[in-house]
This record gives sequence, structure tokens and C-alpha cells, in this order.
Amino acid sequence: MPNKNNIASVEKITEELKAANAMWVVDYRGLTVKEAEVLRRAVREAGGHMNVHKNTLVKLALKGLDQPTLDDILAGPSAFIFADGDPVAAAKVVKEYAKDNEKMVIKGGVMEGSALTADDVEAIASLPSREQLYGQIAGAISGMARGLAVALSGLPRGLAVATAAVAEQKDAA
Repeated sequence: MPNKNNIASVEKITEELKAANAMWVVDYRGLTVKEAEVLRRAVREAGGHMNVHKNTLVKLALKGLDQPTLDDILAGPSAFIFADGDPVAAAKVVKEYAKDNEKMVIKGGVMEGSALTADDVEAIASLPSREQLYGQIAGAISGMARGLAVALSGLPRGLAVATAAVAEQKDAA
């Protein structure tokens, strides 16, 4: 019979998974408390949060949500980064931290109901952030609007120039 603490933990993990856009799994073995706190702070600034849960409880929560159970990833010590906001921002933090600290290893994760490998998480981290994409879209729209405005303003200008030329020819004759 499952104990009450484990049932409560599975419910908490389930709520975290429902609220998150993605979950990244990392091996934090060898990190000091200070290093782990630096990672937690960076993840929090990126709009996510990091928790350490028992792998079996995470598997139960994933199974309850009809998500991939990540059996091959959930072995050994695991920390879970829940991307509450932009999943790319949280993935960037994880990738940068893993690059600077060889003790932490990216194992994989879950996003939109799909299991992801460590390479997938790194590929997501290389995507532009949501704000950068908004900026690129705004720039593209602005460029098209500017081009349209220039083209449309050229028509009356051309008509005015042609009318002025005809007027000058009539005055000269």
C-alpha cells in the first residue's frame, strides 16, 4: 500500500507537469549545494523551477498524464527543471550551465507529450527565445509595411511629376 507522502508527492509532481510547458531532466551528481543554488536561481530567472524528486514518483506522475515515462532517462540521481514559461529559455539555462560545469549532464526531457533526448534539449536551447522571435516577426512586418508605403507613395509622386512636366511643356509652347 502506498504511503501518504508518496501519494502527495505524485500529486505535486502531476500538478507541476500540468503547469509546465516542458520538463528537462539533468544528472546533478557532484554539484555542491552552492552550485545547485546557482542553477536553481538561473532557472527561476528564466521562468521555470527546479526540483529533485524520486524517479519512480516522476514515472508514476508521467504515466498518470499519459506522457512518456522516460524509463531510459530516469536512472540515477535526477533533478527536474520545469519550464513554466518559455521552454527555450529554460533549455538555454540548462545548456549553458552544463557547458560551464562538467559535473551536470543533460539527460533529456518531455515536451508536448514527446520524450526528448539530451541532443533534442540542446537543439531546443539553440532556438531563438520567444522575445527574439517576436522581434523578428515585428521586423518582417515592419519591413513589408515600409515597402508597401514606399510603393504606394511613389504612385502619386509619379503622377505629380508627370503633371508638372506636362504643365511645363504647355507653358513652354
